[in-house]
Amino acid sequence: MFIETETTPNPATLKFLPGRQVMESGTREFTTPEDSAASPLAEALFDTGEVTGVFFGADFVSVTAAPGA
Repeated sequence: MFIETETTPNPATLKFLPGRQVMESGTREFTTPEDSAASPLAEALFDTGEVTGVFFGADFVSVTAAPGA
């Protein structure tokens, strides 16, 4: 699978575009490791210890890196 990336206005956040639908409707934001338990992907990203936020849109995932990561 080819995944494109885009920068965002926040230099700590990177947007990933997998070329397929991520959410059927709406969006989902995870701001803590506890929130991420509902999503295996978000949980795995938080488990790295280098992520402070994950956001799912219709066709993208954005990930915010922890300071110093």
